[in-house]
Amino acid sequence: MAIKVGDKFPNVEVGRMGEKGPENVKTDELFKGKRVVLFSVPGAFTPTCSKAHLPGFVVNADNLRDKGIDLIVCVAVNDAFVMDAWGRASHVGDEIAMLADGNGEMAQKLGLELDASGYGMGKRGKRFSMLIENGVVKQLHVEAPGEFKVSSAEHMLANL
Repeated sequence: MAIKVGDKFPNVEVGRMGEKGPENVKTDELFKGKRVVLFSVPGAFTPTCSKAHLPGFVVNADNLRDKGIDLIVCVAVNDAFVMDAWGRASHVGDEIAMLADGNGEMAQKLGLELDASGYGMGKRGKRFSMLIENGVVKQLHVEAPGEFKVSSAEHMLANL
């Protein structure tokens, strides 16, 4: 069953690149006491994700912060090395936390898995965005297959 508005975000271990290399962090720790915009993409360096989804959040990071967002998170079923490289290639800097859901545990616990095996990509996470306040989902925008509308930074801004 998919997560819904009002549910507590599951406490999942995700990866990120730290000063000394890959490190793991629990979402409860990362989101505690914060107003978070999290968006999920099917894969780093993929066309829509790289040309529209991630860049939209980079461009709108200040606008999101002006609306009271403490943390902007991009997550994909990729490893921390790939997420770090994608963040650097996309000039993310410190604007967005690039988190790795390497084994797809977050996507699975959210009930938002995507089977992209037909494209040679295996199990992934669906394209979506959500607003999380102190660990509770306040908004959830899941894309229809093959679409990119409701998970964009612009859509999130319009709904804050």
